[in-house]
Amino acid sequence: MDQRQELGKEGEALACNYLIRKGYSIRHTNWHFGHKELDIVAQKDDMLVVCEVKTRFGDHWEDPKDAVTRRKQRNIVEAADAYVREFDLNLEVQFDVISIIFRGKSHELEHIPDAFFPTL
Repeated sequence: MDQRQELGKEGEALACNYLIRKGYSIRHTNWHFGHKELDIVAQKDDMLVVCEVKTRFGDHWEDPKDAVTRRKQRNIVEAADAYVREFDLNLEVQFDVISIIFRGKSHELEHIPDAFFPTL
């Protein structure tokens, strides 16, 4: 596993722990629909929450949340639709972004609920 993959896994673990502390239950991590992936699928009450996790070292380049492009959003929405169908869920779906920036041994986590909405 390369350094970028390790960073991503560490960021996803931090995001899961954060969500659990906030009262979410984690349904799946790294769920695949073909080549598309949902980083974290969580649930809180009657809401299915699909979280895209973006992790970086420092903020020298782009803010991690800015990496969730329109194309990436379309892929997430398509995979989320497949997830809902596969598990026959009757829940509202919310799309969140969790941005994690590591600075030395510490990190900064930003959770953006309803970061984007599916387009028709």
